[in-house]
Amino acid sequence: MVSNGKLRTVHVVDQGGLVTARTGLPSVGPLSELIGSLISTPPLGGFGPAEAEARVWPLIDAVDDPCEDDDLQLALYLCYELHYRSFSEVSPAWEWNPTLLAARAIIESAFFGALDTEISVQSVAPQEVGDTLFRLEAEDPALSLSRQLEIKPDRGRFRELVVHHSFHLLKEADPHSWTVPRLNGAAKTALLELLGDEYGDGRPEHLRSSLYAKTMRALDLDDRENAYLEYAPGITLAAVNLISGFGLHRSRRGAAIGHLAMFEMTSAQINRRYGDALRRLGLDADATDFYDEHTAADAEHESIAAYDLAGGLALQEPDMAVDIVFGARALLYLEARFTRRLLDAWEVGETSLRRPL
Repeated sequence: MVSNGKLRTVHVVDQGGLVTARTGLPSVGPLSELIGSLISTPPLGGFGPAEAEARVWPLIDAVDDPCEDDDLQLALYLCYELHYRSFSEVSPAWEWNPTLLAARAIIESAFFGALDTEISVQSVAPQEVGDTLFRLEAEDPALSLSRQLEIKPDRGRFRELVVHHSFHLLKEADPHSWTVPRLNGAAKTALLELLGDEYGDGRPEHLRSSLYAKTMRALDLDDRENAYLEYAPGITLAAVNLISGFGLHRSRRGAAIGHLAMFEMTSAQINRRYGDALRRLGLDADATDFYDEHTAADAEHESIAAYDLAGGLALQEPDMAVDIVFGARALLYLEARFTRRLLDAWEVGETSLRRPL
């Protein structure tokens, strides 16, 4: 189990297939066990990049659906997490270790290659990027998870949803912030305007991540980062890995901006519904502040995100237009799959997590 970055040995094998890596990091198959075992050892010695590639390729070849595979996504999440606050018992030297980077590159290529196959973006005129994003938002056919919970609020289901979202929202804005030094001019100004709100405008208690932790506590959930990592299915981690992958690669800065723009554009109505659902469940401001803050701020952010940020970047760097739209569409694609997973599980009375809370 992982709790607050602490590694603790998991001693059980459950019906969901959770197995014990010798590191104490959770694993759900050979790929995540390989990565977890690797980063628990001293970074010097052991095998090198060539052997890492030789070990990873056969495991990748056995994956049918990289976008939703529990094992692949957990392995990639473990790699990316070292660039955030990491795990306390993992040596910081692993972050840029060539052996781990060689393994990560193969896992990344499988994930993003699958997305490239599913999402085709034709040429987009830079001056049309903002309008294109609004059209994508309006045409999105994804089932509305927020509407379902607003109509029929259920505490147990909401707790599961909050756990799913915790892997992103306890680090909200952090992956998008990697794009700050990669932009210039008006687009950079627009980005910093959006991120300023996410980071609480200088007030630590208003950090969106802090507000989300407060929501978790109000629902009797552990608010420490990665406390529920062993519960997360692949599609949940894929949503976080998507933006981590965009943020870590300068070549994907356009996709990172498109992702952020669509995230802001779709946020206000969704968060209003979640806040209303929690109030109908009898919960107070400790639970709803996160959603209410998003509802108020993100309604103002839509135009900034679409036109000043995404559209502004496209005008500054016309070659980025297609990447910006790809990032937005990738968010919508994975969100639709995530929604389908939750609703399918709940429809038959099952947990949407890998194991019940």
